[in-house]
Amino acid sequence: RKAYPDRHFDCGIAEGNMMGVAAGLSTMGYVPFVSSFAMFAAGRAFEQVRNSIGYPHLNVKIGATHGGISVGEDGASHQCCEDFALMRSIPGMTVICPADDVEARVAVRAAYAMEGPVYLRFGRLAVPVFHDADNYHFEIGKGEQITEGNDIAIIATGLMVNDARVINIHTIKPLDEEIVLKAAKECGKVITAEEHNVIGGLGEAVCAVLSEKLPTPVRRVGVQDVFGCSGPAWDLLAKYGLDAATICKTAHEMLNK
Repeated sequence: RKAYPDRHFDCGIAEGNMMGVAAGLSTMGYVPFVSSFAMFAAGRAFEQVRNSIGYPHLNVKIGATHGGISVGEDGASHQCCEDFALMRSIPGMTVICPADDVEARVAVRAAYAMEGPVYLRFGRLAVPVFHDADNYHFEIGKGEQITEGNDIAIIATGLMVNDARVINIHTIKPLDEEIVLKAAKECGKVITAEEHNVIGGLGEAVCAVLSEKLPTPVRRVGVQDVFGCSGPAWDLLAKYGLDAATICKTAHEMLNK
């Protein structure tokens, strides 16, 4: 906004209208980026995203902030744990959830470079940076293997990637069908980890691939089909089992079986 004030428009508390404005701009050859809380970008404006952007497959990029439980004190009304499910249900919508600051920056550039609607999900909470900015290559639709292992494969997204990474188990990022099948074949057991409801998100996407092509035992770490509550972000992540401790516990349970 500071660099290009003539390219910035404040649409106010009118997210549906904002999506319509972006749709119109895109038909004139522009590449609009719209931004609001995930609850309002994906939730309140769902109809406009579906009908005005998704249906005509327009080149609009949605930068949804404050996704997931880690919104913290704002509580359940603002903690959007349904946005993956909503956006995945729109034909042709690309959904991206970066794991750290480095990935967020390159993901925005990648979204700009591709043609078609993109939903970028960002969090509010500051999380550790583990990617090397000088050597990191990001490609839409391709997974990234982060650690090696052969007992259990952890497939994670967003801030859950760092929690999965610190556990020395075969860890990859979604959702690359080829790498998911390869990991399942090598490890024989899979855990998915996401800051989202276990219904409709990464876990279900992985289960759909594996059930059709390589049936594999899967456990889903995520919000267990409940609403959140108000509290400090890190405390809420622990309360709802969105942490390394829960991934570890789940891994041990699977191995013991």
